[in-house]
Amino acid sequence: MTDSLLENNSAPAPETGTAPDHQTLTWDEGDMPYSQEFGDHFYCRTDGRLECGHVFLAGNRLPDRFADNAEFTIGELGFGTGLNFCETWRQFRETGVHGKLHFVSFERFPMRRADIDRALSHWPEIERERLALCTAWPDDPAGHVTLELAPNGRLTVVCGAALEQIGRFGETFDAWYLDGFAPSRNPDMWSAELMQLVHDHTRPGGTFATYAAAGFVRRNLQAAGFTVERRKGFAGKREMLCGAKVD
Repeated sequence: MTDSLLENNSAPAPETGTAPDHQTLTWDEGDMPYSQEFGDHFYCRTDGRLECGHVFLAGNRLPDRFADNAEFTIGELGFGTGLNFCETWRQFRETGVHGKLHFVSFERFPMRRADIDRALSHWPEIERERLALCTAWPDDPAGHVTLELAPNGRLTVVCGAALEQIGRFGETFDAWYLDGFAPSRNPDMWSAELMQLVHDHTRPGGTFATYAAAGFVRRNLQAAGFTVERRKGFAGKREMLCGAKVD
């Protein structure tokens, strides 16, 4: 394949545990995945792809910043269906920049290929990215899943608890997508410890964005060292948060 995901280089599972669990899913409206474990949908029911653009890309001043770096690295908490990755990769490619993109996502419960394909089939705009991802995605992902992108990118999905895995991960990041399940349903994904790790693995001047606007999330981000800005949320949601690591 050209201009797509080329290889599946799946690393062994981390030393500290067995292969990660898979969530129990139900489906609303045919292709909207719902997590039974967390009692929450994987993305906004209005339009998850447009939400990604409003919250994560615009909140991190993307795609404009792609041209500023020879290699731009995005960190994500919660790979889920891969929707954020597919929409980001689509926009990155459409900019035509000559730099590289490395998209790194930390996911405790990786989804199976068929479930990813079913969820992403809702959006014809990312059909090319969906087909490439689902062709390369392993049947039972575990450890580090690394997929090489043509001509100038890479996807790494680190399977396991984010609090353990980020500390071991060698890279720092230009931007973060904080996209765990709702803070009220998955508070560990928004803890002070995890937000500090995110900050510590952010390059000076790096940014974050999240749909979440809960008070304890904002305070944890500020305590970690980020400047925090409130912005209008997506599809009637009153607020979202974004910010930066001070140089």
